[in-house]
Amino acid sequence: MKNAKDLMGTLNRINGRGYKAYKDIEGAYDMGGVYLYIDHVQSDPFAPPSRVRAAVKQTFPGEYINDKDSRIALGDYLTRQFKKNILKLHRGGRGTGKSGLIAIDCGRQEILERTSMHIAGDAVEARFEVGIPAAGRRILGKEAESIFSETIPAIVKASMICNNINRQELKHFIELYRDQQYMRKELKERHLVAFVADGAVLPRESGISEQPLKNAVPFCSPDSNKVTMELPYAGKITGMGIEQGVTLIVGGGYHGKSTLLKALVKCVYNHIPGDGREYTVTVDDAVKIRSEDGRYVENVDISPFISNVPTGEDTRFFCSKNASGSTSQAANIIESLEVGTSLLLMDEDTCATNFMIRDARMQRLVSSDKEPITPFLDSVRALYESKGVSSILVLGGSGDYFDVCDRVIMMDSFLPYDVTVAAKDITKQMPSIRVQDKKPDFTHIKDRVPVKKSLNAGYKDKIQSKGKENIRLGHENVELAFVEQLTDSSQTAAIADIIRYARDRYDDDSRTLADIISLVLADVDRRGLECISPFKGHPGDLARPRKYEIAAAFNRYRGFKTVR
Repeated sequence: MKNAKDLMGTLNRINGRGYKAYKDIEGAYDMGGVYLYIDHVQSDPFAPPSRVRAAVKQTFPGEYINDKDSRIALGDYLTRQFKKNILKLHRGGRGTGKSGLIAIDCGRQEILERTSMHIAGDAVEARFEVGIPAAGRRILGKEAESIFSETIPAIVKASMICNNINRQELKHFIELYRDQQYMRKELKERHLVAFVADGAVLPRESGISEQPLKNAVPFCSPDSNKVTMELPYAGKITGMGIEQGVTLIVGGGYHGKSTLLKALVKCVYNHIPGDGREYTVTVDDAVKIRSEDGRYVENVDISPFISNVPTGEDTRFFCSKNASGSTSQAANIIESLEVGTSLLLMDEDTCATNFMIRDARMQRLVSSDKEPITPFLDSVRALYESKGVSSILVLGGSGDYFDVCDRVIMMDSFLPYDVTVAAKDITKQMPSIRVQDKKPDFTHIKDRVPVKKSLNAGYKDKIQSKGKENIRLGHENVELAFVEQLTDSSQTAAIADIIRYARDRYDDDSRTLADIISLVLADVDRRGLECISPFKGHPGDLARPRKYEIAAAFNRYRGFKTVR
């Protein structure tokens, strides 16, 4: 390993030369207690920034690094400190393009397993990016020297050494994460699918901000749904427990129905202190379902929902390059069941109406033998009773669901009320005259086997993410805008790497999609998230996705084929 003088000498030697001479500084350096690794130097000032790592001796208590949950929380906290200290200690740089940039992949409201900070028994390592300075395409050696010898060591020492950070704040951060993980175990033991704490702040600041809304109405559980949990660190908390089964969320417009559901959608992840949803948790295999007009569907058995189509097409092997709202929603449900969800979340505002309901008058006019669609109204009960899959539905326009639900929560001015008894009384006073069209069978969900060749990305085998909502796979764009539980662009980056990793390592034209994804995630559990990255020295821009979003990306790739 070289030392600081070696790095400074090289920078002095190449000062003023063409940008490509910066390649000479790649390597490892001891900067006096901070170990600097310049893994990859960008090709010019406008290219993606250079990849750099910095490590220091591990100084945190053993209780913060001895288990995976604590390491995830500690890594997330230190990454946030690193970003905060970049803003505090870095004066910025002068030059062209990305000159002077220092950036680390940092989360927002969710706490995710990331590659930006690696916690080991003897060292803590940050992975970040640096825009190495240039004027035009000429090296600014003095600017680079300041960044590498002064700024980065200062940021590292302020962010990654235990005695230099707020110990009480860190302790609370880790204990909160542990409490949230404890709550997730409690959900399963108590046969709950979600818990919303009393006092939680669910509304967000705006449609483009995940910050909690100031002066929002705090959540307050109905007495009939109140559950008490004794957490290891926060102690006793109360809130609304939602049991397994079929739950309706009803109420007038603008009273908080969708706000509650959106919180449940996002709370498959843990949240940071001050978010307002810290003690709101949903089972971590819940999937938000919606319709997606125009989406690609490959060989999905949607026959439980759609059959006997006039064209004679066998919907047990349904394919479409341009699925309708109802067929896309059916495919979304079946694909989620294929990889193991136990909870479906739906908001009627983003669902296909003809998929959700078919009332008695329409049944009278259009007979069941003329209607290929079995509405979700006739399927939701069977899903729970035969597959153990619960549903939480936001509804404002169909009281027919009162007949098939287990409970009804009404939102009134952002406060929940248990109106199950009133809803069931209405079904007695006003019996529905509709009949169940068909009895769907969910006993067998087809396991599909990907064709390995279909995942070849063509020229240069290019598979890379483009922000949170897109993956470029060869010449094809995989659109993920409607995959609502993708919460971070770094998850999308990880999915892009997983597609390549899964194809090369596990896709042999015999394993199912669900098995392939499980094998990849088992590798991640054993070897760390960085194992999927092609950048072996610096995989610093990945966050762990769930298997449901990984499967969603496979399913939306228009070149994806499965064995027939």
